[in-house]
This record gives sequence, structure tokens and C-alpha cells, in this order.
Amino acid sequence: MTRSDPTVLLADDQPDVREALRLLLKSEGLASVAADGPGAALETLRKREFACALIDLNYTRDTTSGEEGLELLARLREQAPELPVVVMTAWGNVPLAVEAMRRGAADFIEKPWDNARLLRVLRAQIAIAEGSRRQRRLEAENALLRGSSEVIAESSSMRRVLELVARIAPSDANVLVLGENGTGKGVIAQLLHERSARAARSLVKVNMGGIAESVFESEMFGHVRGAYTDAKGERIGRFELADGGTLFLDEVGNVPAAQQPKLLRVLEDGEFERLGSSRTQKVDVRLVSATNADLDADVAAGRFRKDLLYRLNTLEVRLPPLRERSEDILPLARAFLVRSAQRYGRDDLRLAPSAERALLAWAWPGNVRELQHLMERAALLAERDQVDAATLNFGTAAPASADLDGMTLEQAEAWLVARAVERHEGNLQRAADALGITRQSLYRRLEKHDLRAAGTDADD
Repeated sequence: MTRSDPTVLLADDQPDVREALRLLLKSEGLASVAADGPGAALETLRKREFACALIDLNYTRDTTSGEEGLELLARLREQAPELPVVVMTAWGNVPLAVEAMRRGAADFIEKPWDNARLLRVLRAQIAIAEGSRRQRRLEAENALLRGSSEVIAESSSMRRVLELVARIAPSDANVLVLGENGTGKGVIAQLLHERSARAARSLVKVNMGGIAESVFESEMFGHVRGAYTDAKGERIGRFELADGGTLFLDEVGNVPAAQQPKLLRVLEDGEFERLGSSRTQKVDVRLVSATNADLDADVAAGRFRKDLLYRLNTLEVRLPPLRERSEDILPLARAFLVRSAQRYGRDDLRLAPSAERALLAWAWPGNVRELQHLMERAALLAERDQVDAATLNFGTAAPASADLDGMTLEQAEAWLVARAVERHEGNLQRAADALGITRQSLYRRLEKHDLRAAGTDADD
């Protein structure tokens, strides 16, 4: 066999079963690597790529319930989401097989198996997975070359961004994506991954603003059983999950100061230990980070390590806010409206001239994400086949200029509230404090000016 032959991960605790499967697959041109249990299977998967996994549902700890196999299935799906997993059960237990399918198994085989069916199932799953990988690469290439509904590049500023992404994506250099909330930093991270040589491996996304400092090490590096009071079993950290692929650290400016040296070490050496373990592990990860914070200012203020910033920003991609790429507003709006209209069975919807004028006049404090949410709402609320300005409900909208002298009181309030929420990254308590009002008062103003969706969504 050549190194290019599809390789199947086999997991079964019976040596004769593993050998029989190995010989069968070999005779049909399929390579295999065998593991004698769940732990060995997970460790093997961390070391190399597989085209498919074939796992037993029953092991020595519990030979009838299938719980060990279902747990292994969950761990495999977590570690390699794109890997098709075919399950086997020796008990003819159809409900168990159905439960495995519900939890993400691609197909199932009953023992004793039929050779022809087993080979047919494995080859079908391998072909489906390979086709999906090719499709993802093609979609990424098309998005980079022409733009897509997520990455509209009519404006010169966005065309420059996509040209830069196309140049740097094939490298393994760490990339820092900068931009306001809602500008599409997560989309750029996806493009960087899919255009890279790591596209067949996992892209693991982590919202650093959502990880409490008390569980930072466990989330990022994993832990062993007994590492702390509630550690009932082992946990794989995000760096292990991303081994061989890309790790996307969103809101990286929120990494606690005490945890920054631990992050720096794995970026410098590719080494870490699970919490509670003394065994050093190595990973090969391409890091993409994103933030809307001024990290240079945070470094100057002592909140962020300079050496960590140097590791993060080998290359930088700066995304312009939507108000600075006005040529993209209407193409984006039309693309989002088409997508939402199709979802809700309203394929005849289009933008009226009054809606287009209103869209171009709005300040877009929530950027592309706000526009996407607005078009989805319009697709639901439009009474006719056109979305007009009344449907958009921009009644108190601030003009694109931040000149308060030219605004009504309602417009000024809407603009100030939106800017406060944006400036404080969707943290409503901090935004309320900055405005000198209570959190409840801020909620009422968000509802009044229809700014809630744009202000509280944390996904960039």
C-alpha cells in the first residue's frame, strides 16, 4: 500500500476481531491502524489523520450497554468533527445503533458482519468525507477570489483584505485579525483555515471572553482525572483538539494576565501539560486570534504581555467597519435578504428604493452582523414582495455621521447607546455605567431603538 491509501481507525478490544478486520481491509486496498480500547483510539487519533473510524460499542468495562462506545463516539466527534464514525455492535441491538446514529455516527454494522456490506459502508463514508473536504476547499477558494454572501468585496478596502488573506493563508504564520464587533473576524479566520494546508484538519474556535479564569487551564490544556474536586474523568483541551489544524482565539484581549505566560509557552515551544499531569505533550497548531481591543494600549498599560502580542501578530489583518465600506452595504443587504427569504419561503422579496436609501444612511454600529440580523427580520416582517424603509424601522436611526449637532434627541440617544454597547464589547453593565444609567434603563433604551440584536451578540 502507498502512503496515500485511505486509512481506517479500528477500535475493538478483541484481538481476533481486529486482525480479521485488518486483513479484510488490506485485501481491498484500505490501510488500518488498530486500537484495543477507547483510550488507545483517542491517543492514536491525536497522532495522525484517518479517513474513517470503525469502532465497537462494547468493551471490557461493560460488555452489554454500549455506554463505553457511545462515550468514545462523543470524544471522537469532539476531537475530529469531520471524521465519519461507523459503529459496530455484537448484540443486534437496533435501539443502541439508532442512539449511536442520533449522537453522530455515520452508519452501523452488526456483528458478525457481512464483508461486502462492511466494505460498502466504509467506502461510502470515506467518499462522502473526501467530497466534503473538496467542497470546503472550493468554497473557500471561491470566497477568496470572488467574494461570497459573507465576504462581499465591492469596496477597495475589502478587496485589499481578501488579497492579503489569499497571500498569507497558505503559510503557518500566526495571524491577528483586528476590527470592531460584527465586522466578520470569525469569517476571516474560517477563510484562513480553509485556504491553508491544514484545511482537512479541525478549526477549533474559542471565545476567550467566555472562559472564566478558574477553568482557563482545563479549557485550553485539558485535565486528568482527579486534577480537582469535580474532575471525574479526563478532558481534552482546545490545543489538543486543534493539533494539526487551526486554533481560533476570539476576543484574545480578554486572556487574564495570570494566564498569559501559560499561553505564551505553548506558542513558543508547542508544549504543555494537562492540568494535574506532569507529562509534557507537544502540539502543532496554527493560531489565528481576533480582537476589537487596542492591544498596544493594553501592553502600555501593563494589561497584556508584549512578548505574547509579538507571538500573536506575526501577520495582521485589519477589517474596516461597515460604515467605511459603503459600496458593500447594498450588495451585502441583498445577499442576506436572499438567504433569509429562501429560509422562510419568500423567494420573491427584494429591496425597495426607500429601503436602500435608509440602509446607506444608517451608521451601522453593529457592522455586518447588525445588517444580517436586520435582513432576517425584514424577511419575516415584510407584508408585500418589497422590503421598504418602514419595514426596516429606522425611525430613530442616527445618520452615518457622528455629528450630534445635526441629530434629533431621539437620534442622538440611539447613537450614544449603540456606541456605548459597541465600545464595551457587548458588556451591558459596563455600557450602562459609562452612560450613567442603570442596566434596566439600558435594556429599555435598547428595546426602544431596536438595538438589542446588534449590541448583545458576542460572535464576531
